[in-house]
Amino acid sequence: MTDQSRLRYDEGCLAAHALNLVGDRWALLVLRELMLADKRFQQIRAGLPGITAAVLTQRLTQLIGAGVVRHDARLGLYGATPSGRGLLPVLQALCRWGALHRGHDPGRFISPTALMISMTAMIDAQAAQGLSLRAGFLIGREGFVQRLTGDGILDVEAQDDPHADFVLEGDGNALARAVYGAQPLSAQGDVTVRGDDALAQRFLDLFRLR
Repeated sequence: MTDQSRLRYDEGCLAAHALNLVGDRWALLVLRELMLADKRFQQIRAGLPGITAAVLTQRLTQLIGAGVVRHDARLGLYGATPSGRGLLPVLQALCRWGALHRGHDPGRFISPTALMISMTAMIDAQAAQGLSLRAGFLIGREGFVQRLTGDGILDVEAQDDPHADFVLEGDGNALARAVYGAQPLSAQGDVTVRGDDALAQRFLDLFRLR
């Protein structure tokens, strides 16, 4: 049950109820960083360079109270609960909606997790029909594997040592340029490719900021 002392919206609307739970500033972005893997406090902050330690502590406490984040005090790890992971489609919808509006600056910082989630939202599912592959990513100390099935659906999971048809390595913004930019992969000097270069380019051609 929502803490009545924290209600921002005193309404019976279900959307307002949801925003009472996860609508505070930074809340959805904190949850975003936990969507694919459990993380320690400083790892979460690394993905949210604009947040202060005090605000992050407050948001984690609130999200734990809302039942969307869990905390393993013994290991010092935070993670999304099943209820929290249920908000992945919300984050994906926000990516698609945001891409339709002016003012987005793709040159600004993007965390590894944010890039991975945006790709699941922005893939051209129609163009991806019939293509099955595994794409690996190494971004700093974080690794991921994306699985594209023949129905055009792209899934992603964290994997420290990604095994895939190809692996792309670079920082988050370099890889974002490779995914969403106009230049071919061969011109991306700050991205390393291991594996099938041609398949990697075919995969990246499925993404556009619409």
